Amino acid sequence: MSILHSTAQAASAPVVGLDTLARHVPARVVDLATANNVEEQELMLRLMEIGFLPGERVRIVATGFPGPDPLAVRVGEATFALRRHEASKVLVTVEGRP
Repeated sequence: MSILHSTAQAASAPVVGLDTLARHVPARVVDLATANNVEEQELMLRLMEIGFLPGERVRIVATGFPGPDPLAVRVGEATFALRRHEASKVLVTVEGRP
């Protein structure tokens, strides 16, 4: 399952996993990773349901301490906690800083 969304910005900017984004760097969702099994399909549906859709603005607002999980991720006007492996399924392009 893949959401294909192409824009001029997406074509010019590299696409990275949300899990690799630094804190407070603005980005936009361009796609979700392809699901290889039923469990990943369920994860992709959950990510879409909570708002990780192409075109949505996202940013990491906090990371876990002392370990790397969870990530506090702002998508639209809501904030969610995601594990790094979940965030890696959200593909984004970095936007210029406001």
